[in-house]
Amino acid sequence: MTRLRKITIANGLRVLFIPRPEAFAATVLVLVQAGSEYETKRANGVSHFLEHMMFKGTFHRPRPGMIAHELAALGAQSNAFTDQEYTGYYAKARAGKLNEILDIITDLYLNPLFDASEIEKERGVILQEINMYEDDLPAKAQEILMRLVYGDQPAGWDVAGTKKSVRGLRRSDLVRYRAERYVPSGTVVVIAGAFSPAPMLRFIKKHFGDLPRGRVTSKVRTFERQSAPRVKVYFRKADQVHLAMGFRAFAMGDPRRYALRLVADVLGGGDSSRLFMRVREEMGAAYYVGAGANLSLDHGFLGISAGVDRGRIDEVIRVILRECARMRDEEVPAKELRKSKDHVLGNLMLGLETSDELASFYGVQEIFGRELLSPGQYAARMKKVTAKEVRAAARAVIREKNLNGVVVGPYRDARRFRAAMKLSPRS
Repeated sequence: MTRLRKITIANGLRVLFIPRPEAFAATVLVLVQAGSEYETKRANGVSHFLEHMMFKGTFHRPRPGMIAHELAALGAQSNAFTDQEYTGYYAKARAGKLNEILDIITDLYLNPLFDASEIEKERGVILQEINMYEDDLPAKAQEILMRLVYGDQPAGWDVAGTKKSVRGLRRSDLVRYRAERYVPSGTVVVIAGAFSPAPMLRFIKKHFGDLPRGRVTSKVRTFERQSAPRVKVYFRKADQVHLAMGFRAFAMGDPRRYALRLVADVLGGGDSSRLFMRVREEMGAAYYVGAGANLSLDHGFLGISAGVDRGRIDEVIRVILRECARMRDEEVPAKELRKSKDHVLGNLMLGLETSDELASFYGVQEIFGRELLSPGQYAARMKKVTAKEVRAAARAVIREKNLNGVVVGPYRDARRFRAAMKLSPRS
């Protein structure tokens, strides 16, 4: 039986305990309200750079590699990640090693050294990471899509930053940004799996309790305006063309979010979705094709991506948009809607078998300031969504003026794709 317990200690740090006594493992996850949407243009990439540096030495583990070696010796899995609106650090190990991994994750959060020579080494690592994604054409298409949708504002900037901004970041930028964002009121500590809450709470209060409360500032509100479809091409010599499309949607707090999740799943949520069956199975024109709803604090979009035979790109665009128009114009049949709900909830529940996914499920809700829903409560809300609500969400989002399209391949002129980027008239 999994039971959530939330504690807010005196300085504002939020702690979530999700005990699962029968589990074999436990996870420590620390989430911080810091990401690329909280950055300035000059310091774009500072959140991601900071995340890298947190593993490069602490007061108690000063030599580079000590944290990695210690975690490996515990048989632990660990990682960190930076998103647009939060940063996370986690470690997972067998239950008997929880004290040790909690000590390590706490140390890297509280006591990073930011050694100048290590900063220069990591700058090179991050520049190579940017190069890697430059050559990852599906990822490049998504990066260009975000810039096309949101333009020159934080929501349109890349999480890793640009080569220019990364080269310009200094130690003082990392220290200042950490002081501004890594404060108790902007931090959530999550422990999930097999553990006893009482000693964990004593440890957290002892090590985090003396931190000053601090106050995290809100991010700049995302500006949205679009009155016509937008198309962008990015030239790359390649046999496969990578397509990324997105319709502007709404923020994660919108009550239509459950319906939009089902819109995305019916369209492209797996091997039996409409786009997969039409574009891959029937046409044989793509290897990958899918759709998803990407909702943030104050913006969101319905995205579609595909890797397409370059000789059939125009045809595939027309078929995708025809299926989008069908979502807008017709109610999803009851059997198909039931299948989609089972697919969404089945994948969710299977993922929550692991302590790290369970920690993330609750932790992300908390860092966003959302109502903490249990998996059962989330499932209950999803099950209540009607076909009429799914169509209403599709009609609100799948509109020609909201459409953005990116094509990465052997093209230099976007005009050839503008004619194809049209929705069929409303039936």
